[in-house]
Amino acid sequence: MTLDVSKPELRYGCPAADQILFNRFYTVGYSYYFRQAKWTLEIVEPGKHINDVDDDVTRQNNFRPDFRLPQRFRGDLSDYRRSGFDRGHLVASANQDQTALQNSETYLLSNMSPQAPQFNRGIWKDLEGEIRAKNDEPDIYETYVMAGPIFDFEHRTRFIGQADNNGIKIPIPSHFFKCVLVERKSGKLEMWAFEFENKDLDGRPADFVTSTSAIEQRAGINIWPNLFGDNIEAEKKQINRW
Repeated sequence: MTLDVSKPELRYGCPAADQILFNRFYTVGYSYYFRQAKWTLEIVEPGKHINDVDDDVTRQNNFRPDFRLPQRFRGDLSDYRRSGFDRGHLVASANQDQTALQNSETYLLSNMSPQAPQFNRGIWKDLEGEIRAKNDEPDIYETYVMAGPIFDFEHRTRFIGQADNNGIKIPIPSHFFKCVLVERKSGKLEMWAFEFENKDLDGRPADFVTSTSAIEQRAGINIWPNLFGDNIEAEKKQINRW
């Protein structure tokens, strides 16, 4: 598939995927094998300190399948029903709230993965808010965020949903990652990476920092592939304090 180079979030490249979904405000790399996103990529806009009571646009909550995907590879609402798992946003609803259309787009199931409720509503949500706060630092131009699932096959994989005619269910990720790339006004690029187990977790997001290179190995993807040089490789290997 030819990449849409006009999409600003793709400035530093994106990993490969079975199908790349170009939304109006973010991009998804979709995995047919896992029936969910392999990664999502967005630019966080400045001034995004969202409280539910103050939203200019309320949460649309219009969860729905993404009909751009082949039927046998896409998730459905019935897969999540009574599963015990949340339809967990990878691109946060609160990051996309300027218009109803913009917010609605985050409720496509191609932007969802099965997340433990306490994880989705706890530390994952906390990190979303901290990224918005980071983005409002006065010397930052732009903040890029990549998020996605990790499957640790050393442990038994669980599933949600009923097997369809092809015998396919949706596997539950064992972990999730977020990788953050900040471009400062000085031209300096900084990276942070986080990995969380998909369960109720104590502590703060800063307790779960890792390196971008570690996420590349764990998730099997090439992160920020349009950046080159020894200094970039060194930054990817660095575990930066959050």
